[in-house]
Amino acid sequence: MSVRRIWASLSTLALAAVAALGVAGTAVAADSSSASAGGYVALGDSYSSGVGAGNYLPDSGDCRRSANAYPQLWAAANSPTSFAFVACSGATTSSVARGQLGALNAATSLVSVTAGGNDVGFAAVMQDCVLGSEATCLNSVNAAIAKMNNSLPGSLDSLYGSIRAGAPAAQVVVLGYPRFYQLSGSCVAGLTETERAAINDASDVLNGVLAKRAADAGFTFSSVVDEFTGHELCSGAPWLHSVTVPVQNSYHPTAAGQSGGYLPAFRSAV
Repeated sequence: MSVRRIWASLSTLALAAVAALGVAGTAVAADSSSASAGGYVALGDSYSSGVGAGNYLPDSGDCRRSANAYPQLWAAANSPTSFAFVACSGATTSSVARGQLGALNAATSLVSVTAGGNDVGFAAVMQDCVLGSEATCLNSVNAAIAKMNNSLPGSLDSLYGSIRAGAPAAQVVVLGYPRFYQLSGSCVAGLTETERAAINDASDVLNGVLAKRAADAGFTFSSVVDEFTGHELCSGAPWLHSVTVPVQNSYHPTAAGQSGGYLPAFRSAV
């Protein structure tokens, strides 16, 4: 059996995990003191709830909200008047709209959100790339990119409009997703370099769509790509889990990725 197929067989552990994937500022940001003067609401998917960062809050259940996630860290450092941490693993734009926006109100002064990766099937992309051929992987990546360009913008517009309606005075920060791989890096098995490059390119497209829709909504977009540069998979010092146990952590930021990647990106936008 080839090295690739041995690794792929082990990678079946990741299937449950990737099902939870969701994967420059464009508006004037308020300073953190004014943001802290009102309520802060953290919306979104597993990249905001903190899957992979450990130390999950006892009442968060399958949403896996972590005490090490960037919303919790920011709130602890800035003491907003109120704090609602409602991000949840597996969330899509529509499930955020259905199940999380009740935390917003007229007194909300700051909102953060990650959403979009699950809408375009990034979990299925990673499954296809881990277990399938290179051609299967590239076809799956291209299908996800088509969704990013065609259906996702309307879904984001709907979500962002609902966020604005629920928190009319709030600064809203939309955070992006990291690139997964350092190319020409330290990985000696697993995906091909072509597959890794294609997955990174898809992340760039996704971030571009998020940035454009956020700008059109009057929200702030904050990329995390710079913060994660040098800490991708295959970097030798990753802030992202590869295939791991427990399986739900796979392809999610570690605690260091939350504190060293997402937190600075959010803080710079507020």
